Amino acid sequence: MVVRVDAGTALVLREAYYKLQALPRGNHYALYDYVRGVTAKVAPVDTFFVGFLQGADRVRYPYGYEDGKYDDPSSHTFGPSGPTAWLLNKRQTYRFGYDNGATLNAGIPCGDVSRRSEDAVIVPMFRRTKDGRDQLFGMMATYSYQSEVYDDNAVRAFEWLAGALAKVLTREVEDQEALRLLPAGDDASNLLTSDHVMEYLSNRIAVLRGLADRALDEPGAVDEPLHGYLKGIVRTAEQTQSELIEMMLEVDEGPERRFLSLTDAQQRVALLLVQGLDNEALATELGVRLPTVKTHLGVILRKYGMESRIQVAQDVRRYLSR
Repeated sequence: MVVRVDAGTALVLREAYYKLQALPRGNHYALYDYVRGVTAKVAPVDTFFVGFLQGADRVRYPYGYEDGKYDDPSSHTFGPSGPTAWLLNKRQTYRFGYDNGATLNAGIPCGDVSRRSEDAVIVPMFRRTKDGRDQLFGMMATYSYQSEVYDDNAVRAFEWLAGALAKVLTREVEDQEALRLLPAGDDASNLLTSDHVMEYLSNRIAVLRGLADRALDEPGAVDEPLHGYLKGIVRTAEQTQSELIEMMLEVDEGPERRFLSLTDAQQRVALLLVQGLDNEALATELGVRLPTVKTHLGVILRKYGMESRIQVAQDVRRYLSR
């Protein structure tokens, strides 16, 4: 269906389409930052954020922008009356004008909480599931401290942008799922774990520490107060890297030990248990007969020393998030 926007907006979106295809895969900060920039070309933007649903009642916001500055990422538990609940209920874009901001103000404040937003648009992002349903997995929002700045033209443009962003993110997920179908090998894993997260954080902190170190080494390039701040950054970075490694020593190794005791075939079954699949769905997903699934489940329960598949699924979740 043709997006009904004016000619100037269409040019902006057309350019954005090609730029989005050219951005490096995996650099989500650059992706969100670019989408925010395109949004600002269409209409005024005072607050902008991208959020993703996780679990039953949680939203994680990896990217936020407020009054020209990057805002700290955050996570919130949402209630029954705010914008997230509205999106889940209505499954369509929320506009400030629908209720004069009542739903917006019923949620958790974002941006400059000392100021009241006078206009807002929150667009849901969907991805197609294996059974053909459109699953709401995230949102893109823009707020303004000016009233009535988001007309129909702007809202249609925001919806197109959110859809384009959702497609880029969905392609990445599909690529990851395709890779997970391949054998991991004896010393590799396709699973994202807290070990990977800790390693990533430690490496990024090392980059920041290195930049501060180089600035300190520049002769006469840093005045005395700034010199002290840079030394504080270096010390804090070193301390944080050390603490990250020690935190890993406190992780319970039981879930990992139990999961790694399974064969490759049994691990595939255990991972699918996390998705809540029944025996018939497991057989279909794995391409095996029902008796084979039951045999795998019996062995898995015995190795885990547990009585139900629900207990196994909970334990596997703990392993995946270790």
